[in-house]
Amino acid sequence: MDSSFLLLILFAGLLVFMFLSSRRRMKKQKAELEQKARETVPGAEVLLQGGLYGTIVEYDGEDLDKPAHVEIAPGVVIKVHSQAILRIVDSAAGTVTEDEYIEAEETEAEYVAGVADGDITSISDDQRAARQHAADAERDDKDRPAV
Repeated sequence: MDSSFLLLILFAGLLVFMFLSSRRRMKKQKAELEQKARETVPGAEVLLQGGLYGTIVEYDGEDLDKPAHVEIAPGVVIKVHSQAILRIVDSAAGTVTEDEYIEAEETEAEYVAGVADGDITSISDDQRAARQHAADAERDDKDRPAV
């Protein structure tokens, strides 16, 4: 009797967990779809399901059965199903600002100078030196008399 009651409680807990997890996942998916619908406007760069990149020319967010018109090359506009738009491409995400570029050049120049001076070695050289140091320390420990 006691084990069946415990099993029933465990089963009820599992059902509650599955229900809450499902609701949370559906809520997240709905928010992502709403954000995608807001960002899918003419002029937005998109990635299509087939791996093609293009720019939205015409899109009806209300009637998803209407095809979207996407320009994949200058003057080449194709019609695709609105659900074929995989995601909106954030063109600013991959760009590098001038300050970041200058900082990267300075860092590279410091690195090259460090390698030329012998201050900086490769990672494999560092690993080799660390192994050698560990082996030396182990050898020193063996040479010491036991206390």
